[in-house]
Amino acid sequence: MDPLDPAVPGLLHGGRLEVTGRIVNASNATLICDIEGDGVRARCVYKPIRGERPLWDFPDGTLADREYASYLLAEAFAADGEPIVPPTVLREGPFGPGMVQLWIDTDEEHELVDVRAPGEVPDGWLTVLRARDSLGEPAMLVHADHPALQRMAVLDVLLNNADRKAGHVLASSDGRVYGVDHGICLHEEDKLRTVLWGWVGQRLPTELRATVRAVRHELDNGLCSTLGAHLTRRELRALSERVDGLLARPRFPEPSGYGPAIPWPAF
Repeated sequence: MDPLDPAVPGLLHGGRLEVTGRIVNASNATLICDIEGDGVRARCVYKPIRGERPLWDFPDGTLADREYASYLLAEAFAADGEPIVPPTVLREGPFGPGMVQLWIDTDEEHELVDVRAPGEVPDGWLTVLRARDSLGEPAMLVHADHPALQRMAVLDVLLNNADRKAGHVLASSDGRVYGVDHGICLHEEDKLRTVLWGWVGQRLPTELRATVRAVRHELDNGLCSTLGAHLTRRELRALSERVDGLLARPRFPEPSGYGPAIPWPAF
């Protein structure tokens, strides 16, 4: 189902959920569901709060709210362009309240982040990390120099995304690029961990600077109040400071140096 279909929000909020499978390698309970309502049917991901694994640095039972808050911020960020996060809601499900997000069909042949040998990096791709593989051979973590990835990278700065793995970057079958898995975002402390470091130090393009200004406007005109139902005051203050910081210095940031800059595993 096209994420831009106007029937999607109503379906996600009110459709009947039927669990059909589970993503077994996910850290938290991540269930695949069919959802149906008013003659419309689609596939979605359901993450019940009761299936969230406790984390030492994020409060228990908050990941679904962070996923939804991330979606709301992404909607403000993408108001003048392509969506970045699939439509997402909070609702009751078969195993209690949780996050429900539209499933995105992906193009398995279209990689946007990869590990390659030095001589096999596609033209124009950006290097994030040079390392050695399990056999001791040189390897490079690289990603495409793609405008949609640039937008995602800037959104991640605002979200303070602690877990932008390669597997959380989806090249969809409709040609769009989506980011998923935002449960460990929007912490008050600096926790940015991402595989999208290829533009470090570069000035934000004009359109992205305008987008960040638009987010500032939305925060000042109701979005901050809406997010307040899902985040603490300190987390909201830190979000506001990140937005203002990026406006004051409109460049792709460098790693803070206070912890790992890349999530593990990276894929």
